[in-house]
Amino acid sequence: MATPWSKTYKGEGHTFRKFREGESEWDSMEDKIFNEDHSHRCPTYVHRTPPCQGSCPSGEDIRGYLQIVRGMEKPSGDMSWQEYAFRRSTDANPFPAMMGRVCPAPCQDGCNRNEVEDFVGINSIEQFIGDTAIANGYKFEVAANETGKKVAIIGGGPAGMAAAYQLRRKGHGATIFDENEFLGGMMRYGIPGYRTPRDTMDAEIKRIIDMGVETRMKTRVGKDVSMEEVEKEFDAIIWALGCQSGRGLPVDGWEGTPNCVSGVAFLKAFNEGRMHVTADKVVCVGGGDTSIDVVSVARRLGHIEHTNPSDRPELVVRDGYVAHDAAISAAREGADVTLTSLFKQDEMTAAEHEVNDALTEGVTIKNGVMPIEVILGDDGRATGLKIVECNLEDGRPVPVEGTEEIIEADLIVSAIGQGGDMEGLEAMANERNLIDADKNYAVPGKPGHFVAGDIIRPHLLTTAIGQASVAVDNIDLYLSEKDFAKRPKVDVHHFDLIDKLVETDHAPGHYDPSAENGPRPIDQGLRGTSDSAFAVHNYEDRSSDEIISSDMIFLAHFDNEPRYKRDEDVPSSTEVLGHFKERLIGLPEDHAIGEAKRCMSCGLCFECDNCVIYCPQDAVFRVKKTDYTTGRYVDTDYSKCVGCHICADVCPTGYIDMGMGL
Repeated sequence: MATPWSKTYKGEGHTFRKFREGESEWDSMEDKIFNEDHSHRCPTYVHRTPPCQGSCPSGEDIRGYLQIVRGMEKPSGDMSWQEYAFRRSTDANPFPAMMGRVCPAPCQDGCNRNEVEDFVGINSIEQFIGDTAIANGYKFEVAANETGKKVAIIGGGPAGMAAAYQLRRKGHGATIFDENEFLGGMMRYGIPGYRTPRDTMDAEIKRIIDMGVETRMKTRVGKDVSMEEVEKEFDAIIWALGCQSGRGLPVDGWEGTPNCVSGVAFLKAFNEGRMHVTADKVVCVGGGDTSIDVVSVARRLGHIEHTNPSDRPELVVRDGYVAHDAAISAAREGADVTLTSLFKQDEMTAAEHEVNDALTEGVTIKNGVMPIEVILGDDGRATGLKIVECNLEDGRPVPVEGTEEIIEADLIVSAIGQGGDMEGLEAMANERNLIDADKNYAVPGKPGHFVAGDIIRPHLLTTAIGQASVAVDNIDLYLSEKDFAKRPKVDVHHFDLIDKLVETDHAPGHYDPSAENGPRPIDQGLRGTSDSAFAVHNYEDRSSDEIISSDMIFLAHFDNEPRYKRDEDVPSSTEVLGHFKERLIGLPEDHAIGEAKRCMSCGLCFECDNCVIYCPQDAVFRVKKTDYTTGRYVDTDYSKCVGCHICADVCPTGYIDMGMGL
């Protein structure tokens, strides 16, 4: 047929139909594809984003580094597979060892393997990659050329550190301002060390600082240095303040009561080494990860029978200059710790295994209840928390009359959310005391100001890291005086076949329409690209727009294979006192490889040979070894293909679509 797409017919406008009405016969029978099934369709290899990556707020190429660990995708040159996996993993997220330990892993919830038997243990493999990188001393690479541009980063938590990392990779100068003594933000001050080992965290932070990142610690912008001074010194600013203040309970008796504290302040006092014991009876209101950390820490710290007024835990929490004497820890006893939550246990936002660990450690959990009043004693201190059973209606708790109960308490901790501390920066704050961001993570109305992380809206560490990456992309455009580019619908760090071809010395050749016996323009008879080196034949990349679902893959190909699980050092209720050893024990290398092999490689070929074996016409064939690279394992001889679509039906990963043929 001669009529191309969007042809303008005489007297007609553009049409989005391929042919006009009535044009249903081929001009030449020699051009007609052998149509035994009358489909006129042949295989097209279509790359899509896997749901693990689509569910990852950092946008990590999870499928990619799993393929490297399993041995399917090989590094080029002399690089080891361990380092290659590290490079692929950290393209999006510079903290594999930390994220492998503490990320709640939405990637695993999205994993299509859940439809077979159980998700792939992505977190455990990420931890293996991160720990191996530290053990082997892998460093980050810096851009070959410095741009001379300088960017101020306000806040040294996960968002700020990730921003510094991505900025240095682009050749921009990066300076971090942070009011604390050490970098890490909530990763250091909001999560206990038995979940984020400090030596591991420090190694991952140092690797970023070694890229040439400047730090100005114990420096609060808006207090120690003005925003105007920062604006004058730097070409752009990224606000990554995090949310360092906790929300109190919205009930009578909370405000001004000395032994009522926020979960954020409680954990910071512990993580700074100031608090060595807590109270006899601790009640924490929450249900998320922060509340689990609070109750787990309280069980480990315990209490002492006779507390001097100056040693009360709330004074340590509220006053950074007061610290317990570490010697008193020898006299501590177990604390009675209760966690209350609006949600039922299986609906809590905390990770399921963290909730189960807390129960093992002796925490009492009361779920489906809401606080209604702090009970005060004659001295003005809290003696208990009144709660009531509740039902959630349209997301709001509604109390059930007649179910009131008082839980005795010497310390009440609120872990129901966090807020921003914008003192001295009121001009940047919105009505929620956070910072506004547009779709480019730029601050509206303030050219040169960008923002990432919890100060936009409190969420996960991995969310903050992903936002920082996008913000840096746009800072790079801003510093280059270019317009912001439209972000892809599926905004992640995609596998790029062209990049892989370049890496393996298989880059497409130059298109030369005048070459003798070479490619020719369409109007001179060019029919396709199958015999041409200037294009990637038979391949389509839809990863920026499509996530591949389980109903698009051939699940029957995969056997039930139990997960290789990490060991955990979770103390019992009688062992928990003083137990500060790391909980998660990393996978050994052979288990990490075995777990990576459970990945179904959704949306990209993983070289199973099904299409080659089952093709009745021998039309599908392996490419020459000299032409092979990841994503280019098989090709199709269209002159043999009859459009039977068996190859697409037996493709386990959903990589083959039946498209138009010759």
